[in-house]
Amino acid sequence: MGEQKQSYYINIQSHDILRDPFEGEWDVKIEATESQLAVLERLFDQNDETDWESFFRAQFPFLEYHHQPENMEYDQQMLLIYTMLFYLGDEKTRAHIRQMGILNEDIVNQQKDRF
Repeated sequence: MGEQKQSYYINIQSHDILRDPFEGEWDVKIEATESQLAVLERLFDQNDETDWESFFRAQFPFLEYHHQPENMEYDQQMLLIYTMLFYLGDEKTRAHIRQMGILNEDIVNQQKDRF
Protein backbone atom coordinates (compact mmCIF):
# COMPACT_ATOMS: atom_id res chain seq x y z
CA MET A 1 0.00 0.00 0.00
CA GLY A 2 1.27 3.50 -0.84
CA GLU A 3 1.88 6.22 1.66
CA GLN A 4 -0.99 8.55 2.44
CA LYS A 5 -0.65 12.15 1.32
CA GLN A 6 -1.20 15.06 3.66
CA SER A 7 -1.47 18.79 3.13
CA TYR A 8 1.58 20.95 3.82
CA TYR A 9 2.06 24.68 3.54
CA ILE A 10 5.42 25.90 2.26
CA ASN A 11 7.20 29.20 2.80
CA ILE A 12 9.67 29.15 -0.07
CA GLN A 13 11.94 31.92 1.20
CA SER A 14 12.39 30.59 4.74
CA HIS A 15 12.06 26.91 3.72
CA ASP A 16 9.43 26.42 6.41
CA ILE A 17 7.17 23.41 5.98
CA LEU A 18 3.99 23.81 8.00
CA ARG A 19 1.32 21.21 8.71
CA ASP A 20 -1.30 23.81 9.61
CA PRO A 21 -1.96 26.93 7.50
CA PHE A 22 -2.34 28.99 10.67
CA GLU A 23 1.15 28.13 12.03
CA GLY A 24 2.80 30.91 10.06
CA GLU A 25 3.16 32.57 6.68
CA TRP A 26 3.22 30.35 3.63
CA ASP A 27 3.33 30.71 -0.15
CA VAL A 28 2.11 27.43 -1.61
CA LYS A 29 0.12 24.37 -0.59
CA ILE A 30 1.18 20.85 -1.52
CA GLU A 31 -0.10 17.31 -1.00
CA ALA A 32 2.80 14.98 -0.18
CA THR A 33 3.70 11.70 1.45
CA GLU A 34 6.23 11.57 4.27
CA SER A 35 8.93 10.34 1.86
CA GLN A 36 8.18 13.14 -0.63
CA LEU A 37 8.35 15.62 2.23
CA ALA A 38 11.75 14.20 3.23
CA VAL A 39 13.01 14.78 -0.33
CA LEU A 40 11.79 18.38 -0.23
CA GLU A 41 13.48 18.92 3.14
CA ARG A 42 16.78 17.57 1.72
CA LEU A 43 16.46 19.90 -1.28
CA PHE A 44 15.94 22.85 1.06
CA ASP A 45 18.95 21.78 3.17
CA GLN A 46 21.17 21.45 0.09
CA ASN A 47 19.95 24.81 -1.11
CA ASP A 48 20.88 26.40 2.22
CA GLU A 49 24.39 24.93 2.02
CA THR A 50 24.86 26.19 -1.53
CA ASP A 51 23.55 29.60 -0.53
CA TRP A 52 26.23 29.84 2.19
CA GLU A 53 28.93 28.75 -0.27
CA SER A 54 27.72 31.48 -2.61
CA PHE A 55 27.83 34.01 0.20
CA PHE A 56 31.46 33.20 1.00
CA ARG A 57 32.40 33.30 -2.68
CA ALA A 58 30.76 36.72 -2.98
CA GLN A 59 33.44 38.15 -0.71
CA PHE A 60 35.71 38.15 -3.78
CA PRO A 61 34.13 40.81 -6.01
CA PHE A 62 36.41 40.19 -8.98
CA LEU A 63 34.72 36.82 -9.63
CA GLU A 64 31.73 37.20 -11.94
CA TYR A 65 28.36 35.73 -10.93
CA HIS A 66 27.75 33.75 -14.11
CA HIS A 67 31.15 32.01 -13.91
CA GLN A 68 30.66 30.59 -10.43
CA PRO A 69 29.55 26.97 -10.03
CA GLU A 70 27.96 27.72 -6.65
CA ASN A 71 25.57 30.20 -8.25
CA MET A 72 24.69 27.83 -11.07
CA GLU A 73 24.12 25.04 -8.54
CA TYR A 74 21.87 27.31 -6.46
CA ASP A 75 19.82 28.22 -9.54
CA GLN A 76 19.49 24.55 -10.54
CA GLN A 77 18.41 23.59 -7.03
CA MET A 78 15.77 26.32 -7.01
CA LEU A 79 14.42 25.02 -10.32
CA LEU A 80 14.29 21.51 -8.86
CA ILE A 81 12.47 22.80 -5.77
CA TYR A 82 9.93 24.65 -7.91
CA THR A 83 9.52 21.54 -10.09
CA MET A 84 8.73 19.47 -7.03
CA LEU A 85 6.34 22.11 -5.66
CA PHE A 86 4.61 22.24 -9.05
CA TYR A 87 4.23 18.46 -9.15
CA LEU A 88 2.94 18.20 -5.56
CA GLY A 89 1.02 21.47 -5.49
CA ASP A 90 -2.67 22.12 -5.69
CA GLU A 91 -4.08 23.94 -8.72
CA LYS A 92 -3.52 27.36 -7.15
CA THR A 93 0.15 26.49 -6.54
CA ARG A 94 0.61 25.25 -10.12
CA ALA A 95 -1.07 28.38 -11.48
CA HIS A 96 1.23 30.58 -9.37
CA ILE A 97 4.35 28.76 -10.61
CA ARG A 98 3.08 28.85 -14.21
CA GLN A 99 2.60 32.61 -13.87
CA MET A 100 6.22 32.95 -12.72
CA GLY A 101 7.31 31.51 -16.08
CA ILE A 102 10.33 29.69 -14.68
CA LEU A 103 9.40 26.10 -15.54
CA ASN A 104 8.80 24.21 -18.74
CA GLU A 105 5.87 21.85 -18.03
CA ASP A 106 7.29 19.19 -20.36
CA ILE A 107 10.43 19.10 -18.23
CA VAL A 108 8.31 19.00 -15.06
CA ASN A 109 6.46 15.96 -16.39
CA GLN A 110 9.78 14.24 -17.17
CA GLN A 111 11.07 14.95 -13.65
CA LYS A 112 7.98 13.87 -11.70
CA ASP A 113 9.19 10.28 -11.39
CA ARG A 114 12.06 11.56 -9.23
CA PHE A 115 9.53 12.61 -6.60
